[in-house]
Amino acid sequence: MMPNLPRIAALAPGLLAGLAACTPTGGKASANAPKIDYRGVDTRLLDDNLVEFRVALSGEDGNASAADDYARCAAAQYAQIRGYGFARHVRTNVNEEGGIWRADAVYTISPALPQGLKTIDAEVTVGDCADRGIPTV
Repeated sequence: MMPNLPRIAALAPGLLAGLAACTPTGGKASANAPKIDYRGVDTRLLDDNLVEFRVALSGEDGNASAADDYARCAAAQYAQIRGYGFARHVRTNVNEEGGIWRADAVYTISPALPQGLKTIDAEVTVGDCADRGIPTV
């Protein structure tokens, strides 16, 4: 059975236009990119599968949500580094002092999807963080 080439050919321009929208900007920051200075992650293993992440950031677009996202990205990457596929959020404390936002977050990491509402698929989350320009550990 022959594929319906005229139909596929008619879709090609739209598909190519969609792919062109995904083209990288050549390392140039978008005008709409968040203005955040990610200042690093400190990681501390509290127990076999319980990990604390302390992150800091500053900048014009720095806020509590950005600090929480930064910690989540660090947790996802850490889970992958340890050979696990998932993490579950336990708690996050965020504060701001002198223009520097700090988050102290605790996550469990596991090879299987853990119970709970705030679970993270590490592979998907690390990809999302990369797409959003948020560094990981």
